[in-house]
Amino acid sequence: MRVLTCLTAALLGTAVLLAQPLAASAQGSVEGDQSWQTCVSVTTPPGEKMAACSTVIDAKRETGSKLAVAYCFRGHGLTEKRQYDAALADLNESIRLDPASACALTNRGRVYAFKRDLDRAIADYDEAIRIDPAFALAYNNRGDAWFGKGDLDRAIADFSAAIKHNPSLAIAYGNRGYAYSRKRDMARAVADYTAAINLRPDVLAYINRGNAYRDSEQLDRAAADYGEVIKLAPTDARGWRNRGMIRLFKGDTERGVADYDMALQYDPADAYSWNNRGQARMRLGDKAGAIADFRKALELNPGLRTASEGLERLGAAQ
Repeated sequence: MRVLTCLTAALLGTAVLLAQPLAASAQGSVEGDQSWQTCVSVTTPPGEKMAACSTVIDAKRETGSKLAVAYCFRGHGLTEKRQYDAALADLNESIRLDPASACALTNRGRVYAFKRDLDRAIADYDEAIRIDPAFALAYNNRGDAWFGKGDLDRAIADFSAAIKHNPSLAIAYGNRGYAYSRKRDMARAVADYTAAINLRPDVLAYINRGNAYRDSEQLDRAAADYGEVIKLAPTDARGWRNRGMIRLFKGDTERGVADYDMALQYDPADAYSWNNRGQARMRLGDKAGAIADFRKALELNPGLRTASEGLERLGAAQ
């Protein structure tokens, strides 16, 4: 699951620049305006966002709701950098300056959620929704918090509300699909993942839909989705190892081994990939390769029973 960032653009026009008699003053105003635009742009990378918002804040020219926006967006940048305490301080200041900022409340709720303080997160999302009952991101994020508390029905209700208010919000479909998959409702999960992919194809949506297909024994469709992951992110081990597993399920052992070769190239710390390749090598009669893989799996995860059993079957010591 992922909590979506609040990226609502601030609908605050920049202050009208008054003509200044001195070139230096005019230049300062232009620079300030550029910093403001960089601060509030939804496409600004977190590091640049923090620097630009800091420039706006430190200049001490802005007050009230506009200053609140600068603190809010710097808090967002800090959150993306995983500097949660600093982000919380900025968002608290933003809310102090503008208590009716649904976006700042949603961003602060997101920080609380990252800090696993889900009750405070939900309280902030509740207030954001009270202020703006159509704020789709707040519903989505509150749904994620309910999911974190294990309340799947409330989570699904909030994801559904997010979709109602913003039918183009891909992450809400993905989150609702994940909740449905936890309820073992694979048909609805697949439908939601498909909607998410149609809106915004990404690695996580294809992995999740592939997993739903796998769990409902639609192995060819699962393999196709993991293949899409490999196309989108060829260095992401998840696509390779998930497709490798499907190939082993289907008895396509040699190609399964090839997929695990690639998975281990990109994630050599995954004990299950070593174990699964060991099982495949044992199936192919590659005793030495299987033993080496099982030993590596146990080195990474000493309690991995299937690897221990594999070595016993091969008559090899751990």
